[in-house]
Amino acid sequence: PAGAALTAYDEAHLKLYIRLLDADAAGADWREVVEVLFGLDASVDADRALQVYASHLDRAKWMTESGFCQLLQGRVH
Repeated sequence: PAGAALTAYDEAHLKLYIRLLDADAAGADWREVVEVLFGLDASVDADRALQVYASHLDRAKWMTESGFCQLLQGRVH
């Protein structure tokens, strides 16, 4: 998801978002993160793997800034 509204996808992937944020805070290599969390091999398709990593990490960061408010209010679209 890329919109400003919390989605069912976001709600279903909260654990993934937390793991991404933890990995980012720890300075983990993105290639290792996509392999562990998404089952993607960055050496096979680095562009796709990086896109998956970056888009999900961006959404996880969005959740910490405003998405969590919607989650607490029960506003899932």
